[in-house]
Amino acid sequence: MQSIDEAIKGISTAEEYINSLRGRNLKVYLFGELVEDTVDHPMIRPSVNAVAETFDLALQEPELATAISPFTGKRVNRFLHIAQSREDVVLQNKMQRRLGQLTGTCFQRCVGMDAFNALYSTTFEIDARHNTPYHTRFKEFIAYTQKHNFVIGGAMTDVKGDRSLAPHQQADPDLFVHISKRSHDGVYITGAKAHQTGCLNSHWLLVMPTMRLSENDKDYAIIGAIPVDARGITYIYGRQSCDTRSMESGDIDAGNAQYGGQEAMVIFENVFIPNELIFMDGEYEFASMLVERFTCYHRRSYVCKSGVGDVLIGAAATIAEYNGADKASHIKDKLVEMTHLNETIYATGIAASYQSKPTLSGAYLADDMLANVCKHHVTKLPYEISRLAQDLAGGLMVTLPSEQDFRSETVGHLLEKISKVEPMFQPSTG
Repeated sequence: MQSIDEAIKGISTAEEYINSLRGRNLKVYLFGELVEDTVDHPMIRPSVNAVAETFDLALQEPELATAISPFTGKRVNRFLHIAQSREDVVLQNKMQRRLGQLTGTCFQRCVGMDAFNALYSTTFEIDARHNTPYHTRFKEFIAYTQKHNFVIGGAMTDVKGDRSLAPHQQADPDLFVHISKRSHDGVYITGAKAHQTGCLNSHWLLVMPTMRLSENDKDYAIIGAIPVDARGITYIYGRQSCDTRSMESGDIDAGNAQYGGQEAMVIFENVFIPNELIFMDGEYEFASMLVERFTCYHRRSYVCKSGVGDVLIGAAATIAEYNGADKASHIKDKLVEMTHLNETIYATGIAASYQSKPTLSGAYLADDMLANVCKHHVTKLPYEISRLAQDLAGGLMVTLPSEQDFRSETVGHLLEKISKVEPMFQPSTG
């Protein structure tokens, strides 16, 4: 089987990225069945395309989507860059909004970028207290991933079991990822991570603790890097609303057929992490620092939703024009309200970035209060934007018959007539 180094050597374009995902021995289940080809599976491929867009953007807009690495001195994808200034943190947000506009969905690389930055400063402070080698190891790993232009996935959210109990108190220890055995060369981990964005479309996973830990939870205080195709990992693909539409033929029913998001459950069964890829092992008191810094970066990363909002607002304005209602004052008011809500998300996120401050490591960290306000808005405002878009589109859009009906020799002409549009399809003769 092709090694990871061989697979992605020289990767720079979207096409090269997609080819780097082929030929891997991943154990992936979808609808209870083993998926033989994750790259070209119709329900998975849109998510691959979304990540691929991050490579093309780096080539097309390098000032936005790349940066000069302090480790290699070379220009690297911004998703692999450690923020060295307030402007670096701001440019992350601007890149995220642009990618949201280009894909209209989740492009899946923000978790890895935010994990990189959180781990950089956290490992620095662990080493300062414990004289450990984690920060040096992590810098070497960063340079390695930059050289190959890897996609990094972050694995933080454990399934947690009884949430009133600490990890070591759970009836089943595997409800939190933990060290299951040790060897001279490294450790083995067992457990599960839920809601893992873009995990199949990554080359490496950074496994991290999910919450504050105590001394009794030392075996859960493990951070390490693992190849996505490592032995002992099983992926169970997650569901999204209307996801099977991407498996249907045609254009109307598929929705955003070109791009899509991805989440999966990741099961670890004695998965090996070599010593050189371990960045925390038992330093439980730093677990909360890592989680807090990661969430600070990641919650202001939700400005990506404003890029998706831009797409939805544009579509709503276009369909209002198609319906001949674009001049009505209440239509304009709704578009203004959608824009107001969308810009509120962006404003709080980018304000958090503009108020970044340096950590002891020199890496810049966003303002935690504003980052949390951005996340708070994201839990509510996109739903109102969507509701207004549906209102502007009208009920016919919501209950539109299938594309096959529009193509039908029998009823297609009737649908074209009542939809008040020019014929979109030739009637089916079959």
